[in-house]
Amino acid sequence: MKNINVALVRLLQFVVFVLFTFMVLIYFGAMVLLPLDAAVLLIKLMTLFGLNGFIAAFIAIPIVAYLGLRVYRIPGLVKMVIDTGVELVNTGKAKIDAFNALAESEKV
Repeated sequence: MKNINVALVRLLQFVVFVLFTFMVLIYFGAMVLLPLDAAVLLIKLMTLFGLNGFIAAFIAIPIVAYLGLRVYRIPGLVKMVIDTGVELVNTGKAKIDAFNALAESEKV
């Protein structure tokens, strides 16, 4: 019966690991894709007003780069965003380590 309990703890540990891995990938992936999405939306908006796609991209990419620079220059914002992701990683690691202690207590 103890082997079944340990197996269930390990299964739930794996599920929590996959969940936190997914959340971290989504978080940092969104930080990468957000400027790309802003550029695509600006290009679509400019083509709606009759600009060629190449010309719209030539205008939209520097605009998004400038906005990224403005965000980067806000004191503490980039550090806070990165720290939030690191805290998410540390929380996941702590929860996974808690499952190890629970599995060890079931083995005894």
